[in-house]
Amino acid sequence: MMTVNLDDFPKLDVIAVGAHPDDVEIACGGTLAQLVRQGYKVGIIDLTDGEPTPGSPSPEVRLEEARQAATVLGVSHRVTLDLPNRRLFDSFEARVALAKEFRKHRPSVVIGFGDKTPMASPDHWQAMQITDAAVFYSRLTKWDDDFDGLPVHSISSQLYFRLAFEPQTLEGFPSHFTVDISDTLETKLESVRCYQTQFPPAKEHVYDRIRGAAMLIGAAAGYGAGETFVSTRPLGTRDMMKMLF
Repeated sequence: MMTVNLDDFPKLDVIAVGAHPDDVEIACGGTLAQLVRQGYKVGIIDLTDGEPTPGSPSPEVRLEEARQAATVLGVSHRVTLDLPNRRLFDSFEARVALAKEFRKHRPSVVIGFGDKTPMASPDHWQAMQITDAAVFYSRLTKWDDDFDGLPVHSISSQLYFRLAFEPQTLEGFPSHFTVDISDTLETKLESVRCYQTQFPPAKEHVYDRIRGAAMLIGAAAGYGAGETFVSTRPLGTRDMMKMLF
């Protein structure tokens, strides 16, 4: 069994998981930029490279777009797993591959897809199931051979995001909350604009939709712009006033 030195991998506070490059930027780019400004170490894991895709000439171009988008957000670490776009399925191998990244980078919070995205890629739903399982696998002991000797890591909190084009809330969960991204909405849009192969001038309307969704979500919470998340467990507090204000 190989020996792993965790000093070789940056310790991250938050990891956001997408099926493809651009998923995370569209869903929660404003929040990630805000977390970076607040001093947290943030990472992104894309389960696939998003290729093939109609507007991209090569995987290298799409990966460079992803690198640029991460730089815009201030994200310190981005990983692209070698899982197949368009044929992404929840499998043992996919679960282990993602759980290994969690064990390497030891995040406190993992954010990922929280529902199906009708009329959009079915990879998103598979990504949710893979992420759910990987959060669980990350903390399981007596599995050294499958995890290359990586030590276990328990993730404290798992959150679900929704894409800007989807319904404003995720049904069936007890704790929705909105993050104020008034100061980082433009940063979010700039990161999405890095994906020129996905959103050429003919799709300029996409940016209006992203902006409009953020403003609508924010207005409901009293902010200029916002992004909504779901906690997989009910949120609680010992200080009601601090939570409210």
